[in-house]
Amino acid sequence: MAYAYDDQNIFAKILRGEIPNDTVYESAHCLAFKDISPQAPVHVLVIPKGAYVSYDHFAAEASDAEIADFSRAIGEVCRICGLNGAGGEGGFRVISNAGPHGAQEVPHLHMHVLGGRPLGGLLAKG
Repeated sequence: MAYAYDDQNIFAKILRGEIPNDTVYESAHCLAFKDISPQAPVHVLVIPKGAYVSYDHFAAEASDAEIADFSRAIGEVCRICGLNGAGGEGGFRVISNAGPHGAQEVPHLHMHVLGGRPLGGLLAKG
């Protein structure tokens, strides 16, 4: 399957330094920054530095090093932000939207890491 990547999307511009961000964490293959319109007390976006449209695109074409770094970056963001999902109080949610039916707004793979309050059910019924 061919994936068309738009290098003018807002996250590509952030990666190029054209738009500022509030960085939480950066690694060799990823950047994590605070969402400008947070939906929870903690709302961080984790993006790969590579040109990937969605998670299926990333899983199909990213290197093993990129995939491992992305997964570890999400865990590191949770640690930095004090989100503990391994027991006790608290926890977090990780969400990735893909395509029109998934309500993806920016055509660059990104994971939303949300926490800091009870987040309710997974999806609204409808």
